[in-house]
Amino acid sequence: MSSEPSPSQSLVVENEPPEAFPPLSTRLKEIAEVFLRLGSLGFGGPQAHIAMQNDEAVTRRGWMSQEQFTEGVGLCEMLPGPASTQMSIYVGYVRAGGLGAVVAGLCFIAPAFVIEVIFSWLYFRFQGVPQLQGVFFGVAPVVIAIILAFCWKLGRKAIKDWSRGLIAVAAFALLLFGGVNILLLFGLAALVGLLLYGPRSPLPGIPGLLPWPVTTLAQTVVATVPPETLTLSSFWGLERIGTYFWPMTLFFLKVGSAIFGGGLVIIPFIAEEVVEQLGWLTPAEFLDGVAIGQFTPGPVVLTAAFIGYKVAGVLGALTATVAIFAPSFAFILLAAPVLLRVRRNAWVKGSLQAITPTALGAIAAATIPLAQNALLQETIAASWVAVLGVAALVGLMRLKLPTWLLVLAGGGLGWLGSGWVG
Repeated sequence: MSSEPSPSQSLVVENEPPEAFPPLSTRLKEIAEVFLRLGSLGFGGPQAHIAMQNDEAVTRRGWMSQEQFTEGVGLCEMLPGPASTQMSIYVGYVRAGGLGAVVAGLCFIAPAFVIEVIFSWLYFRFQGVPQLQGVFFGVAPVVIAIILAFCWKLGRKAIKDWSRGLIAVAAFALLLFGGVNILLLFGLAALVGLLLYGPRSPLPGIPGLLPWPVTTLAQTVVATVPPETLTLSSFWGLERIGTYFWPMTLFFLKVGSAIFGGGLVIIPFIAEEVVEQLGWLTPAEFLDGVAIGQFTPGPVVLTAAFIGYKVAGVLGALTATVAIFAPSFAFILLAAPVLLRVRRNAWVKGSLQAITPTALGAIAAATIPLAQNALLQETIAASWVAVLGVAALVGLMRLKLPTWLLVLAGGGLGWLGSGWVG
């Protein structure tokens, strides 16, 4: 039998003695234990998740070198999809090959998915209770503050010169006033990035950054769904899953393949289609779903499970979750070795230079109607939520308070002031 290491073994930390390398079953068990814990306790957003993964994989366990981990972070930041989830898949891939990637990703997502479904059930079950209405009345301005703080941080990273600032403003105006399809907008951004920031040599061919056949098919199928606002599904959703399985699958595949820039970039995609066009959620339900994603562990894009539960119960939540995360698994499992080289390609880097400011403009445009719904109240007594939103923004920007703590605080104040709602 050859003593040469397997493909998965060749991915481990350099210079580790072969005799010290544990068997695959042991590695898979370790991966499952670590990522189940991180998925259960991973509060604080993607950067906090990645820091926890670095501590476990590099510092505590030595599964990979710091250089390997940093390279993985750069790869995941380049890809569309939730970076922290992709990073868990990448760590599993480095440690135990393709099987390790699947185990790591599933174990990171599963606890947060269960928690999200439980909260979704509680939310829709008790939605009409005045006290719960008060809770989410106070949570809504905090969510707006979280989005605005994210825009500020993304802007500081993305707006490096006047041209990128102009791209962000143009994206904002085109979405808010021009009604441009958001996927078309990101496609245009990729082309602008090639022209402005790509190499000067003749273009051999425009790389397809998005799976356009999937997105086109998704738009076609989703368009067949009646646009009226949906009522709540049954718990399991058996009566609806047959009708909505493909529309949800294709829609969330599209979203999972196109959310550059972090989990909150999901907002303009969902606000445009799920809220405004399809009527699967009301604006208030959408904000509340984002809030639930903020004070539960795991990736923010699990808001998809909240939406899926409203549309088709537990089966809908599972369908939406599988679809939105499937591209992340595909990118890492099928293309990680290639993408590690491709991310240095001048054409790809040029495209991404324009996509990030476009994401900034898209989020800002989607936030305007959501902020109007959350902050503009009919009575003076209820207008205290605007003050709460400002306080939350100060807490995020100046005091560096964690988002989940602010969401809980806003909910508590909303519950105490529930008599003022309406």
